[in-house]
Amino acid sequence: MAIHFSAPIEAGTTAYNDKITLFVVLSCVTAVMGGVIFGYDIGVSGGVTSMEAFLEKFFPAVYARMRGDTLVSNYCKFDSQLLTAFTSSLYVAGLFATLAAAPATRGLGRRPTMIVGGASFFAGAALGGAGTTIYMVIVGRVLLGIGLGLTNLAVPLYLSEMAPPRYRGAFNNSFQFSIGIGALSASLVNYGTEKIPGGWGWRVSLALATVPAFLLSLGALFLPETPNSLLQQGGDPLAAKRVLQKIRGATDVDAEFDDLVAAADASRGIRSPFCQILRREHRPHLVMAVAIPFFQQVTGINVIAFYVPVLIRTIGLGESTALLSAVMTSVVGSASTLISMFVVDRVGRWALFLAGGIQMLVTQVMIGGILARQLGDEGGVSRGYAYLLLVLIAVYVAGFGWSWGPLGWLVPSEIFPLEIRSAGQSITVAVNFLFTFVVAQTFLAMLCRMKSGIFFFFAGWLVAMTAFVYWMLPETRNIPMEQMGKVWREHWFWKKVVGGSQGADPKMNDLS
Repeated sequence: MAIHFSAPIEAGTTAYNDKITLFVVLSCVTAVMGGVIFGYDIGVSGGVTSMEAFLEKFFPAVYARMRGDTLVSNYCKFDSQLLTAFTSSLYVAGLFATLAAAPATRGLGRRPTMIVGGASFFAGAALGGAGTTIYMVIVGRVLLGIGLGLTNLAVPLYLSEMAPPRYRGAFNNSFQFSIGIGALSASLVNYGTEKIPGGWGWRVSLALATVPAFLLSLGALFLPETPNSLLQQGGDPLAAKRVLQKIRGATDVDAEFDDLVAAADASRGIRSPFCQILRREHRPHLVMAVAIPFFQQVTGINVIAFYVPVLIRTIGLGESTALLSAVMTSVVGSASTLISMFVVDRVGRWALFLAGGIQMLVTQVMIGGILARQLGDEGGVSRGYAYLLLVLIAVYVAGFGWSWGPLGWLVPSEIFPLEIRSAGQSITVAVNFLFTFVVAQTFLAMLCRMKSGIFFFFAGWLVAMTAFVYWMLPETRNIPMEQMGKVWREHWFWKKVVGGSQGADPKMNDLS
């Protein structure tokens, strides 16, 4: 059987100005504070749930099991629906906030959405740090979730629309890099606050999330709206063109601006983007909007991100070692994402997806195998195996950091035409939050019941998602966002769905 794959397609038929300006860099640096917020929350929640003072105050049953209940399996010591509710309540709130925010992002713009999201996150972080009951802490988590839902919808769109097409991958991957920086910051803060006498260090960890939230809200007040969004809202075309000229650092932006105007005109004719995305010509966009964030979550990364300290406690290492291990994985994740930023626009999305998927698959199987052989219901693993597990976790995080981590945000944000862009991105973020919630809510119970088998469970999904990318995802490197339709018309499968172009790329390969 002959299968067709498109060779990487260079920039479209019209030449865009690909100059990187200081203005666009500063704008994007401010916007990615949204990623820092996301990463900080992931890192800080995983850390504080391993702090004994936090567990003793809010989860005394878990604390008692951890301190020496030998009748409970190693795999079940942290199995608590209240503890998972603390973690996952954020993602339920984020799910609903994302769906509600789609019309606002389309009608009001990306910038106001980021401002409101940062303010909501600030309120949630302050409430969590001051919490005296578990209910106050969970309400704080809900406010955090609303903020994350808004910023995770707006920031990737903002980055993709501001970036020059040739460097869009690097700019958009900065969102995942900022998530890593946020997680690293949280891990360092947790490691330091755990040592504060009196057992109130967890308050400092939770409250410090107000810092990136404040920077995002304040900085976004001075950001420009993207030209795409200005035109979509029916703004003055001349004003939008002046913004585009400022962003690109050039007066000759006619080719790009004409494409933006055409896309905005088509967008304003669409009254119901969520109905529009169900149309046949947008079928591949809808599939990717659901499949990519779903697969990103079933890599098992949030098992690592949320529960590395818990897993390390499970295999018998101490509280400080558990928190230090989170610092290590955060450093590895940030470094690997930085590498991805430099190579994604050269080697493409497709190759990084495949390489990272294989790397994560191998390490998941090895982690599961070691735990199956070495960790029973009682006791721990030897120190040598414990450190080997740490190394394997680091290799796994590196694989995610240069593949499914950044690309899971990049690819959905760049493939949608303007008329369904807000709706498509909201579906992507909503699916991401939904399955983040499912994984967070079920992982501790699954760990208790499946034990080491849970790692083979995620390894099975890694096989499926790597195969999906190999067969179904076209390369999107260097394609201007407003010309992205051709990648579907020239793909071996999707052209049968959307209708192939008469001028298909003669460089297409036959792979038997």
